[in-house]
Amino acid sequence: MREITEVIPIYKIENDCILSKQGDITVGFEVTLPEIFTLSSSDFETIHHSWVRAIKLLPNHTVLHKQDWFVESSYQADFSKEEQSFLSRASERHFHERPYLDHRCYLFLTKKAEGRKPASAMFSNLIRPTIVPPQTINTKLFDQFMDKVGQFCKVLQDGGLISVKRLNADELAGTDAPGLLERYCYLLSTHEQPVIRDMAIGEELKIGNLYCQLFTLADAEDLPAVCGPRINYDRFSTDKTKFSVCFAAPLGQLLSCNHIYNQYVIVDDAQVTLKKLEGKRLRLQSLSAYSRDNSISKDATNNFLNEAIAEQRLPVKAHFNLLTWTENKERAKDIKNMVSAALAQMDARTKQESVCAAQLYWAGLPGNEADLLLHETFDTFAEQATCFFNVETSYKSSISPVGIRLGERLTGLPLHVDISDEPMKKGICTNRNKFVLGPSPCRAIL
Repeated sequence: MREITEVIPIYKIENDCILSKQGDITVGFEVTLPEIFTLSSSDFETIHHSWVRAIKLLPNHTVLHKQDWFVESSYQADFSKEEQSFLSRASERHFHERPYLDHRCYLFLTKKAEGRKPASAMFSNLIRPTIVPPQTINTKLFDQFMDKVGQFCKVLQDGGLISVKRLNADELAGTDAPGLLERYCYLLSTHEQPVIRDMAIGEELKIGNLYCQLFTLADAEDLPAVCGPRINYDRFSTDKTKFSVCFAAPLGQLLSCNHIYNQYVIVDDAQVTLKKLEGKRLRLQSLSAYSRDNSISKDATNNFLNEAIAEQRLPVKAHFNLLTWTENKERAKDIKNMVSAALAQMDARTKQESVCAAQLYWAGLPGNEADLLLHETFDTFAEQATCFFNVETSYKSSISPVGIRLGERLTGLPLHVDISDEPMKKGICTNRNKFVLGPSPCRAIL
């Protein structure tokens, strides 16, 4: 048994940046996404293009890690108000402890240290935790990286649908409340009290009393044949009207269990990548006479190279995984079936990771993104990789002082909604006309 301080790859947090023991620099952000079921097809295209343009600004040897937390929570009623009316108190009692899925989205940009060896199943800082950084931080290189990060955030927010907020040292490391690093290590919810849990890494991944499972989308054979910024949501669609959700929505808000959806995009030197693929194409061409598989792979590699050059696309490496956990071991099988059904909606195949589950879990630790296993990634373009990003979040209560209480569509969570002033301020409507349609005249909205 070893203490976590002996193996944790994080060296320190300085200037609101995470510095790893390998010399990698990571900047963290909290991302505010648009609410689910509120975007049109053109909105999804706008968000998709914003991500693609932003990724093209990142320097070489940068890892983009988008981490979406979905934690089962319950609504806590407020009975402390003295002037609460009878109907308000009855409404609070009705919704008290109603379950819902709490969503938080984080974004990490990691600049790999120069000369860093790529991680693999045989070489990982999980088994070599005492490596000293091979080089000191160069102030000029750090400033250049932060300039690129600022441009990245500016492009991402220019679409008007996404906003980002820089995470400070307290939010990363924690003070009285657990920070993001502590929350990830022990899988704590936002409002949960700090607690230390044992980590068991063997035939199964277990953190304290939580049984964890890790599912990956890391092999091109497991990926869907077609992807895009959006897909049709059949429950709200008809033959004539199509209702849109993001392509990865089945792995996000529509998957009702505790899970973390990790999305990685690695930006390396495009010219070096294309040169390696060109060498691979030549090898496959020489071996194509011996196997039809080699011939098909040669054609696929050749098409990839032609598209990269003709369309001026950015080749990247991508990896996506889903970490689920539950206290009830018997429910783990049900969660696996739920994940399989969600991936089937995306036309993808389920792969439960067992051999490299510990390394992939460790690579999801904020600041350790550069330790993502290289053989667990696949070559693609930025346009296709960003299609797998979750770009929607749960509904939020309005900060307006006026409004009514409504139940959100998925779980019935009570929300305060301003249906008069706020829509006009946002330009959604230009008048306050309302049309109310109810199932019965005897039912009232509280």
